[in-house]
Amino acid sequence: MLVVSIIVFLLIHLTPGNPAFIILGEDASPEAIVQLEDQLGLNEPLYIQFFDWLKQVTTGDLGTSVYSAQPVKELIFANFGPTFSLMVLSLLFILIISIPTAILIVSLRKTILDPLFTNASLLGVSVPEFWLAILLVLAFGVTFRIFPVAGYMPLAEGFGPWLYHLLLPSFVLALVEIGIIARMLRDSMLDSVNQDYTKTARAKGLRERDVLMKHVFANALIPTTTVLGATVAGLLGGTVIIETLFTIPGIGQLLIDSIHRRDYPVIQGVVLFIAAIYVFVNFVVDLLYAFLDPSIRYD
Repeated sequence: MLVVSIIVFLLIHLTPGNPAFIILGEDASPEAIVQLEDQLGLNEPLYIQFFDWLKQVTTGDLGTSVYSAQPVKELIFANFGPTFSLMVLSLLFILIISIPTAILIVSLRKTILDPLFTNASLLGVSVPEFWLAILLVLAFGVTFRIFPVAGYMPLAEGFGPWLYHLLLPSFVLALVEIGIIARMLRDSMLDSVNQDYTKTARAKGLRERDVLMKHVFANALIPTTTVLGATVAGLLGGTVIIETLFTIPGIGQLLIDSIHRRDYPVIQGVVLFIAAIYVFVNFVVDLLYAFLDPSIRYD
């Protein structure tokens, strides 16, 4: 997180653009711009600005937006609800589709479905999210008008409207990850399907379905969980594109708006928040290893 904070701080401060100029507008006088830069501390050397901000962060203060004068922490939590809803629904799509698909393909591994699945998963991983989102919006939002093409309804307004507005964007966000998880689980299961312990289970009279679920699938969970953990954290980054395309007021949209406004504290706070979630999710995945594999123990 420290490395992320340094890189992001340097990138946004070394990129051309002046928050004071954007806030005051094109008609502002040079004197007014210089005065606002002094108020915002933008005239200080970069290393002083960075360490001042870092001292704030260590106390839990992510700073104040130079655009709205609101605390960055409040802005993040106010916009995290739509992003969290989008992530949860996308994760459900990933689990519901990828796991049964991988198990089915492994059970039919000697048929033509296996190479078809391999090609389809590679195609799904290769398609850019923004391009796929535009195609689905044109198909299901403009041509057939099944789903709304923009907007968000909070869960407090009702489960139906909330789900209706999030189905299309969450499916787009999940589609690329579905191919990755299904392919990873399928490959891991194929590595175990002809091992000695599975042959022994079959020799004892265990049905093929039970062999796949009790032995092969269970042993394939650890590498798949590793990829799934990275996927869950990666969904948060993917919401930046999806929220922009579907006009969802989450932290992804907040980040894009802050970049346009050159709102340095909000950009730094949002990226650091995303990095913190990424670290936390990977920590939880590490703990899950001991649950999935009894041979793993942490001292």
